[in-house]
Amino acid sequence: MSALSRFISSINPYTLLMLGYITLMIVGAILLSLPFVHEEPVSFLDALFTAISAVSTTGLITVSTPDSYNLAGEIIIILLIQIGGIGYMSLASFVVLANRKKISTLSESLIKTDFSLPEGFSIVEFIRSVVIFAFSIEAVGALALFFLFRQADTPDAFWQAIFHSISAFCTAGFSLFNNSLEDFKFNFWINLIITLLALGGSIGFIVFSDVYLRVTGRKKQLTYTSRIILRFTLVFISVGSFIVFLAESQFDSYSSENSLLVAIFQVMTASTTVGFNTYAIGDLSSGVLFLIVVMMLSGASPSGTGGGIKSTTITALYAVMMCTLRGKEYITFSQRTIPPDKVRLAATNFFFYIIVLGVGIFLLSQVEEHPIFEVIFEATSALGTVGLSTGITGALTPLGKIFIIMLMFLGRVGPITFGLALMKTEQTSTVREEMGDIVI
Repeated sequence: MSALSRFISSINPYTLLMLGYITLMIVGAILLSLPFVHEEPVSFLDALFTAISAVSTTGLITVSTPDSYNLAGEIIIILLIQIGGIGYMSLASFVVLANRKKISTLSESLIKTDFSLPEGFSIVEFIRSVVIFAFSIEAVGALALFFLFRQADTPDAFWQAIFHSISAFCTAGFSLFNNSLEDFKFNFWINLIITLLALGGSIGFIVFSDVYLRVTGRKKQLTYTSRIILRFTLVFISVGSFIVFLAESQFDSYSSENSLLVAIFQVMTASTTVGFNTYAIGDLSSGVLFLIVVMMLSGASPSGTGGGIKSTTITALYAVMMCTLRGKEYITFSQRTIPPDKVRLAATNFFFYIIVLGVGIFLLSQVEEHPIFEVIFEATSALGTVGLSTGITGALTPLGKIFIIMLMFLGRVGPITFGLALMKTEQTSTVREEMGDIVI
């Protein structure tokens, strides 16, 4: 083993994972700052913002994607989204496995860290499943969107379909329409395809692998983690949609069916962190905007393409609250005891996330003159890698853009991963090994 290999192996996987994403973001920013990919001049700061937004699968933009970038620039953006969504180590390892080579122990460690995989999960099987599943779903989604966009007389329907399918599955929220999907707010089928793609990415690769093994008879039942994720996703979106449907007076001019369609999509886009919108977010009432902030905070599920605190962390903390109120000695959920180390990890993840968000909101409020709630919304969207905005992103100051860039980066690698990367290797090496069959 060379000296360089030994040095790399001595660095904990959390730090290496961060360095890998930093490198990818810088390369992306350099490519997006090249003049030949522009329709109109773009500053390096805006190119860096776009690159980090793409790799982190956030979707916040300071310049218009279709107006600022030509086809070459759009291809670079969608490649950054694809790599950021699936994970650079997963794609690289898939290429290695395609050549019938074994992946290194270091690669396995980075993939486990990136996807928060529990012990006992077959890395080789997981990589193949992730990449094949992702590309298959994106291909089917693109085909469906092509026919729907063509039916709607959308220019460049083929490229629009490919771009939006990948962006939706990777929960990136980048769009080649300046008003996102507002022109299709009442198009049931486009809403449905985008929703299914976003759910496919946000629910997580562990769940789909688990469901596949169950359907093929290789497992008798879904794992505890999968059951929690599916239940949380269904309840969260259903309850949230019902509340928005009843609370948003802006939808009163629509029919009941259209109001429900718009309500479901806005809740879905926040909870899966996909970031598309079919209604101008800044026009929503303050109560609904607050609910969307809560949805963005909670986020998607572990081992998927979405961001946020994660469904399993919220579930674990909910279990702590209920068991404390009922005076139970042990923390249980769905008749299963949650071990203390997993409760501790959930609490750490939650409070570290809130601290990072609080610092981000404070720093933004010092350099921006926008109303404080708009600043809170923007910061929450950035850290949750959601991409929804009340409309202030393009008007941010240079320092404000840098703060949002930092939040998007931390949202991609995970605030707790950033914290663990700063700790000693021996202190972090066993954290994931202790997690068992529930992923926090």
